[in-house]
Amino acid sequence: MIHHRVVLLGPQRLQPTLNKAVAAARVSGPLAAITAGWEERESEDQEMRDHLGGHTINLRVYDRAEDVMRRDPELNAAIRERQDRLRVQHDLYRVRLAHAMAAARELLHREQTDGYSEMLNAEREAAIEAVRTLDGFHLMKVVDVHHEFEDRLRPLERSIVEHHRREMAHILNDCGALCVAGGHVVALLHRMRLFDVLGLVEHKPIFAWSAGAMALGERVVLFHDNPPQGTGNAELFEEGLSAYSGVLPLPHARHRLHLHDRTRVALMARRFAPAQVVAFDALTRMEWNGSSWHGDKGTLRLTEGGVMTQAGAA
Repeated sequence: MIHHRVVLLGPQRLQPTLNKAVAAARVSGPLAAITAGWEERESEDQEMRDHLGGHTINLRVYDRAEDVMRRDPELNAAIRERQDRLRVQHDLYRVRLAHAMAAARELLHREQTDGYSEMLNAEREAAIEAVRTLDGFHLMKVVDVHHEFEDRLRPLERSIVEHHRREMAHILNDCGALCVAGGHVVALLHRMRLFDVLGLVEHKPIFAWSAGAMALGERVVLFHDNPPQGTGNAELFEEGLSAYSGVLPLPHARHRLHLHDRTRVALMARRFAPAQVVAFDALTRMEWNGSSWHGDKGTLRLTEGGVMTQAGAA
């Protein structure tokens, strides 16, 4: 569900800018907040409340989801079964992804040979397209799992889910905008999807950062060039909530990615094109007006040439 106004911000913990973004949007009324990505710490939002002058109402999406799973054993069991299926699907995807990414990186690193550049470029394009094809296949399988779950359980029609949706709709009706915080992106994404929270927002502005910005996009990509474990391959996790289109946000990019490595930057940009792959670090900001983007000065995107440049209209 594409919204007419979405503001994506850099991480807010150390250098918050949310209050300025809200003021610039001239929002009237209190702000509804989603902190479900903080999981059990969902209610520890006093710092954000103080930053916004106390004018926030927490929708308690994580707590509501826990209540649903306590009171609806059938749905709870189906959610756990779905998680098991998704875990296996992701594991199988990672096996294939490791080989496909290794081939693409090796070909991008390989130096041009006089007289044979066309051959090398063709192989590079084919290797990157192989990664994109794998991503697409994996996304299709993940979507199938979700569709099967929704068709069989119809969560939005279940009485306890309907109850919580009515309460959230009542709160949102009196709010001028919605704020979606960061945290654990999977916990946030799945709980917002359980209640179809964006279906309740209507045309109110949305402000999001970190995992919140990721969950609201068209695709959720997990990334880290030097994780504590694993290979450091960015993974297409699943579909996002599609509040906006055309941008793939990478929160904490300077910490998680080797942005000085032109091969890695180019591969990320080419793999997820035509979306702008944007580094969301402190003090960065992009605004979606329903059809195009505007990026504040210093908000940078990754390019197919392997360098960073100003993010902007698309």
